[in-house]
Amino acid sequence: MVGFKQTLCAFLLVLFSGIALAQNNTNSPYTRYGYGNLASPNFGNSRAMGGIAYGLRDGLQINPLNPASYTAVDSLTFIFEGGFSMQNDNLSNGTLKLNVKNSSFDYLAMQFRMHRMLSLSVGLLPFSNVGYNVAQSYSETETSPAYTKQLYGDGGLHQVYGGVGFKPFKNLSIGANIGFLWGTIDRSLTMIYPSFPSSSGSGTTTPSYTEGTHVSIKSYKLDLGIQYTQPIGEKHSVTLGAVFSPGHNLSNDTYIQTTTSVVNTKDTVATFGIPTSYGVGFTYKYDNRLTIGADYSMEQWGKVTYMNQPDAFCDRTKISVGAEYIPSHMSRNYLGLIKYRAGGYFQTPYYKTEKGERAAREWGVSAGFGLPLPRTRSVISVTAQYVHIKGLQPAMLTENVLKLSVGITFNERWFMKRKVD
Repeated sequence: MVGFKQTLCAFLLVLFSGIALAQNNTNSPYTRYGYGNLASPNFGNSRAMGGIAYGLRDGLQINPLNPASYTAVDSLTFIFEGGFSMQNDNLSNGTLKLNVKNSSFDYLAMQFRMHRMLSLSVGLLPFSNVGYNVAQSYSETETSPAYTKQLYGDGGLHQVYGGVGFKPFKNLSIGANIGFLWGTIDRSLTMIYPSFPSSSGSGTTTPSYTEGTHVSIKSYKLDLGIQYTQPIGEKHSVTLGAVFSPGHNLSNDTYIQTTTSVVNTKDTVATFGIPTSYGVGFTYKYDNRLTIGADYSMEQWGKVTYMNQPDAFCDRTKISVGAEYIPSHMSRNYLGLIKYRAGGYFQTPYYKTEKGERAAREWGVSAGFGLPLPRTRSVISVTAQYVHIKGLQPAMLTENVLKLSVGITFNERWFMKRKVD
């Protein structure tokens, strides 16, 4: 019971620390598109390994990206995980530079086994983040006076999930996550024109136009997964994994207000969707000390409708590779018990410009450690990540992001039966 109380107190500390840090966790102009920046749902070990997850099975940490992995937990273990990140973002358009710092709550989850063939997980994850405040000035032309366009956005979506993993055969597992997706996104567009004499001839006025949009979303999300592990000899094994998520329209309440309207006007036909997505991956494991893996995923955002626009986005693809190495599970030297991780990824974000062109490409590299806590099975995962987002169209920004992520995994043997002599 003492161990339980210590674990619970530490877990709540992680939770409240993360929430306290989760203020405005992005300042990217790219979040003006769609739902904003799609959050990474990877937990500590996966994040340091370039984001690989579909073939990843680890009985000591949670992997919500493939619910089939839940069956890797043993019958005596109860796992808590929580994580947060701090990042430094450099924005540049070739001549001007801006540096911003943010922090965010990343995830919170637990996992345990209900039966030798059945395991459960529940958790809270971010889905997307919106945060930008940009302005652009336009020169006078023959058909238009000089003006300034200001764009502002804030908000994001979150998801809480309940997942189940089922192991019908020795080497085969299947799983499903059913999630509730909710959140709000507020955006505004302001057009500011130069001052000019009023109609009475005295003083000046500055005409402007403002349009605001408030979107509230409440809907569901479904993720399905499968994993098959094939042992090769005594020390080698390969795990193949695949995931699938069906796309659908999201229930929403959308309101639009302009300078010509007194109250918000509800858009009763606004449509928003999330894409059909799928992914495949594998991991190769040697002697439970070396893990190497790769993933590929495709999200069909090009088929999604957003604000009644059927061709608002581009398909999102991602390739990830990563590895983890632990010198020895039985080492008496602490350095020999540390898990060393590294990886990288390349992806094509779903952003599309107003002209219908792909907005950016992105790649990142990461490295980190799994630091075991003395005399426990718990782990602190520390990950450093560098992300480069390159604008593909003229005058679009380039982003260079340095991120430090910390995840804490409390791994306790709650269900062990005690014997009293």
